[in-house]
Amino acid sequence: MKDRKQRIILITGGAGFIGSNLTERLLREPGVRVRVFDNLSRPGVEHNLAWLQGLNTSDRLEFVQGDVRYADEVCEAAHDADEIYHLAAQVAVTTSIYDPRADFEVNVAGTFHVLEAARRSGRRPFLLFTSTNKVYGSLYGVPVQASGSRYVASDKSFRGVKESEALDFHSPYGCSKGAADQYVRDYARIYNLPSVVFRMSCIAGPRQFGTEDQGWVAHFLYSVLERRPITVYGDGLQVRDILHVHDLIDGMMAARREQEHTAGEIYNLGGGLERAISIIEMLDAIADETGIRPLLRYDGIRPGDQPLYISDTSKLTAHTGWQARRSCVETLKAIHGFWSGNRALLAGQRSVAAESVTSKVEGSSLVAEEVA
Repeated sequence: MKDRKQRIILITGGAGFIGSNLTERLLREPGVRVRVFDNLSRPGVEHNLAWLQGLNTSDRLEFVQGDVRYADEVCEAAHDADEIYHLAAQVAVTTSIYDPRADFEVNVAGTFHVLEAARRSGRRPFLLFTSTNKVYGSLYGVPVQASGSRYVASDKSFRGVKESEALDFHSPYGCSKGAADQYVRDYARIYNLPSVVFRMSCIAGPRQFGTEDQGWVAHFLYSVLERRPITVYGDGLQVRDILHVHDLIDGMMAARREQEHTAGEIYNLGGGLERAISIIEMLDAIADETGIRPLLRYDGIRPGDQPLYISDTSKLTAHTGWQARRSCVETLKAIHGFWSGNRALLAGQRSVAAESVTSKVEGSSLVAEEVA
C-alpha cells in the first residue's frame, strides 16, 4: 500500500525533453512519488527514461507505458494523483499538416481524457497543461520592421505578447493545442478543477534531442557541431524569446505553489525581451560558443510563421514572483554540455528522426518545422 503522506504526481509525456527534466526536479523533493506515463514513441525518450531510472530514486519513480489516446489507460494512471502535469503531445506543425487526425487525437482527445480522468477521480488534482504560442497565429496585429539583424515591433511600447492577444489558430497543430487549452481553462470554471495553462515560447536546454520538430536551438547547435548544413526558412530575421527548461520548471513549481492565484489562469511563458534573439543572432552565438561557422542554406518562409514572438511574462510574475534567471548564453552552454556527454547517442537519434520526417513528407511540398 502506498504511503498517502506522499504526493502522487502524474506526468504524461514524462520521458520527453521537458518531462524528464521535470521528473528529475520533482524527485529531489521529499515525500514525492512520480508516475511517468509515456508511450515511448519519440526517438530517444527511452534513454531519458533510463537516465531517470538510474538516479537512485527507483522507490519513488514509477513508469507506466501508456497512450493518452486511450481513456482507460489515462484514467487508471490518474486515479490517485494529487498533481498532473500534462505534457504528452504531438508537437510538430508539419506532422499536423500531413496527419491532422493523429494530431487531433493526441492533442485534443488526449487532453480531454486527462481532464476527465482528473475530474472523475474526485481528488481535484492540480493540473498544468503545456500549450504553445502557435495559438496566436501569425500575429498580424503586431506590425514589425527590419532593424539590423532582427525584426522589431513597430510600436516602440511593445513589451511582448500578452494573454489577451486574440487567438488565431493557424495550422492543425495550432487548432489542436488551442482547443485543448480552452478545455483546460473551462474545466477550472465548470468543474472547479485547479488547472493552469502555459502558452510556451521556445524552450531549450539539456535532454533535448534537437531534431527538426523538437527544438530549433538545439537542432542548430547540434548541426553545427556535426558539420551538417542548416536550412533557414525566410531571411533569418525572425525573433523568438528563449527560455531555459530549468526556468520553465521553476515556473511550473511556482504555479503549483501559488495555485490559489493561478488556478483557472492562462500564462504566456518564455524568455521575454531580455532573452529575445533572431535566427541570425542565434547562429552567430552558436559560432561563438563552438568556434565553428554554420553551413547555411535558405528556403522560402513557412506559411503562418511569426516574424516576431516575444512573451510578456508579467502576469506569471505578478501572481507567483517567478522570473527567468538563465541567459541565452547559459542555455547554449547547457545544451552544448549535454551534447558533449551524449555525442554518439544524439547523432544516432537525430539520424533516425530525420529519416522518419523525410519518409513522411516525401513527395510533398512540406518542410520540417522546428517547434517554437
